[in-house]
Amino acid sequence: MSRLAMALIGALLVFSWPASATEPPQGLAVHETPVPVPELSFEDGDGRPRSLADFSGKVVLLNIWATWCTPCRKEMPTLDRLQAKLGGPDFEVVALSVDRAGPEIVKKFFTEIGIEHLALNIDTSSKAMFTIGTVGLPATLLIDRDGKEISRLIGPAEWDAPDMVDFIRGRIAAR
Repeated sequence: MSRLAMALIGALLVFSWPASATEPPQGLAVHETPVPVPELSFEDGDGRPRSLADFSGKVVLLNIWATWCTPCRKEMPTLDRLQAKLGGPDFEVVALSVDRAGPEIVKKFFTEIGIEHLALNIDTSSKAMFTIGTVGLPATLLIDRDGKEISRLIGPAEWDAPDMVDFIRGRIAAR
């Protein structure tokens, strides 16, 4: 085989090699240095006050969404599957609804589409969107164990896709 053919094959292998777990999935903006996340206040499905501080020590995927947001509705099952796959003492998906109609509409939606692993969290004031500095939904932040934003994605994603799961697992493993 000629050197040129071998070089072409080598180049094809390099450029077709799958992304490593340390590379961010497409669309995910990763900060060079983690940045502080402002404190967010919200309620759980029973009306009890919650905040991001409740998840201190865990890696958190904070997803701000609403039942009236079509892309949000489509990605919600992927977040549920991600929580089922990775959720536990080191990781939590915090799906934070900004539905002003209250928790009943979110409970109904969860039941309709079969959400089983996500806790119901709601911010009827919608202040969370402005607190984190976004005007679009869905908006998702990956937050480290110290409460700092590692990365952000505005718009929908397949959160249970292998590259996304590998990336998040890498962040969970980083202590």
